[in-house]
Parts: sequence; C-alpha cells; structure tokens
Amino acid sequence: MYVFLDDRFVPAEEATVSVFDRGFLYGDGLFESIRAYAGRLFLWPAHRERLERGVQSLGIRLPLPAEEIQDHTLELLRRNRVPDAFVRVAVSRGAGPRGYSPRGANQPTLVITAHPAPGLDAAPPAPWNLRTSRHRVPAGDPLTSVKTASKLLNVIARAEAEDAGANEALLLNNHGHIAEAAAANIFWFEGGTLCTPGLEQGALAGITRGFVMETACQLGWTLQETARGPEALHASDGVFLTVSTLGLVAVDRLDDLPLRSDARLEILRSSHRDAVLCSLSH
Repeated sequence: MYVFLDDRFVPAEEATVSVFDRGFLYGDGLFESIRAYAGRLFLWPAHRERLERGVQSLGIRLPLPAEEIQDHTLELLRRNRVPDAFVRVAVSRGAGPRGYSPRGANQPTLVITAHPAPGLDAAPPAPWNLRTSRHRVPAGDPLTSVKTASKLLNVIARAEAEDAGANEALLLNNHGHIAEAAAANIFWFEGGTLCTPGLEQGALAGITRGFVMETACQLGWTLQETARGPEALHASDGVFLTVSTLGLVAVDRLDDLPLRSDARLEILRSSHRDAVLCSLSH
C-alpha cells in the first residue's frame, strides 16, 4: 500500500511525519473523508470547497492546488488497486518551533491515504444503535464548520458508546440539544417533515448532510433545521445518520430503547445511489 506524503508516493511502512508536526502535537490541521467508487471521488467538488474554506479559516496554506490533490488521489487509487475506497486527505500546519504560536511553521504537511471499501452494489450498513454521550459540544462554535484534526471529544464519546455496546455516540450541545453523532450528522422524520440540527447547534457541515438536504428539497419534502432534545428522536418516525464513507445509516436504538423505521430512508438511499451512478457516467 502507498500513501501520498507532501509531494510523492511512499510505501505506507516508510511514510513518516515529524514529531514536531503541529498536527501531531496540537491537532493543528484538518481533514476530509471522501468515498471513492470505481476510481472516482464522489461529491469531490463539495469536499474540495470545504477543504479550501477550512484551510483559509485556519490560516493554513494548502500545500498543493486542489486540482493536483485530486489528481494525486486518483493516482493513489490506481497504485493501491482500490477503485472502491475510503479516502482521507489530511493537512496540518506542519513542523514548527515549540509552543502554541504558529509562527515558524511555514511548510504544511499533506497526507493522502486510501483503504479498500465495499463497492456500490454492497448491501447498506446494518442499523446502528446510539448511546447519548455525557460529553457536550459547544453551540455556536465557528470551528464546527471545519473538519479539524482536533477530534478528541469525538474519540472519547465513540469509545464511551462502544464500551456500552453501542455503534455510535449521540452528541448534545451545552443547551441539551441534539448536535450530531461522533462521526456523522443526524436526521429524523417528524410526520411529513425531515429534521436535522442546524449548524449553530454544533453540527459539522457534512457533505452527505448537504446532499440529503438538497435531495429532500428536490423531492418536495418539508425540511427543517431545528433545535431539539433527544426526546425528539424517541418520538420520531425514524432516525438515520449520514456519513461520507458509508452513506446513509439507519438507527434502530437510542440508549437501549427501540426507534421506529421509516420507508422514506430507502428513497434517499436510492437517490444517493443514482447520484453515484450519474457521477460515474461523466
């Protein structure tokens, strides 16, 4: 297996990053998780836009133009012989002097990895069960618009959920409102309305989240970004998560209590599949 490191392809076992890299020391960086199907990057324009917006907001220089990052990622898929893959593009501020100040960290680090993933014809993921985390995310934090490398809260929340026998953690904000899952955005159906937390609740502006919202509007559904507590999920007609690497994942339990399922999820999954097929035909 190869990785792309800074400006070259390197065997994975030989790829190293400095112990003084600020991504390692402080989580001073960001990343994108992208799904590749048949050698193509799905929803790449949206990932590219978020990547470029993210480095700008953090004051990090993108080491290569986004078009070259795309080209190198596609070549990485070919070299690793993984046309269907989980891709991660990570950028850190790079190595620098000791301390929080970013001065002197002038050469950002770029790492691209690709790992085998199921093809488009694979069965959808089995439903997940959620555990509400005791850790809270801050509402209104501007950093939630960036997929930063500082994900310790998410890591701890996921570990806590897994220790309790759950697949994923439900994160609430400091007001007790639903924000997101540790590694996903969350949606639920309330009658004829598709609901999701607004970004001001502490939710990441997920790429698949955006796809689902756009699709719902195209279908003529009522969509609402809202501030609700976890009781809304228990009372809902169905809950699902959106994850760039997995697509749409049904949720069947929250805190050991069963949740309803809604057939409209399959309509969204079908639209997601159609979008992938359309991207492969161009």
